[in-house]
Amino acid sequence: MRILEDIIASLKQDHPVNDIIRGPLWNAVVSRRCGLASSMIKGGCDSNADVEENAAFEIQSDFALEMCRMSLSAVESEASLGMAAINSLICIDADAHTEINASDFLSKAGKGKNISVIGHFPFVDGLEDVARNLWVIEKRPQPGDYRDSDSGKYLPRSEVIAISSTTLINHTLDSILSLCPEGSIKLLLGPSTPMTEVLLDYGIDILSGSVVTHRDAVTEMIRKGANFREIKKTGGIRFVNMIKDRGAFERIMNS
Repeated sequence: MRILEDIIASLKQDHPVNDIIRGPLWNAVVSRRCGLASSMIKGGCDSNADVEENAAFEIQSDFALEMCRMSLSAVESEASLGMAAINSLICIDADAHTEINASDFLSKAGKGKNISVIGHFPFVDGLEDVARNLWVIEKRPQPGDYRDSDSGKYLPRSEVIAISSTTLINHTLDSILSLCPEGSIKLLLGPSTPMTEVLLDYGIDILSGSVVTHRDAVTEMIRKGANFREIKKTGGIRFVNMIKDRGAFERIMNS
């Protein structure tokens, strides 16, 4: 969990926790801004979960920085709230970041190459036609996916690697990055993604996350148990990206 420790250490400005919203699929913490994280119920951000399974428990902190340390918990529902607290303290100007389509980038960067995707994203089917090999690795595999125990077999052979940001919540990102070959292109994707340069320092090339622009609309949908596609339809979310090497990114997109 060294990555999480370094992310927390990078957060210098604390803020009171103004609200905590726990839904069956998503959690939100409101402090400096509204931070999101997958609730991890049944292992995924869009799985079918009952509200009762995400039972309430007492939060012991009035300030977000202390709450961030919950991200280190071995209990994923607690770690999720810690991740939401981290995201609530990272202030991102949505207008300063170009929105990119991760699927388009992966299709261009992965053409004729070995691609690994950690997490069964909706775009994986579209990559089958462009990749030399496509390995979708999941803790709860769907038909055609590979189990996470196969990571050591496929990641070292991969040239392009897309990783779900829920790997920060279940504490597998450190081990996943240790298996990625030098020179591979690595993306961290999903609304739980902390938009911090700390992750770029760990060798990730592109961060693709989200910023809540209309808090009330988003938190109401979280309380209703909406999945992320439904939350996005409110217009209260903007996708944001952080790119380590803009020149390399543009060469790939223009190829």
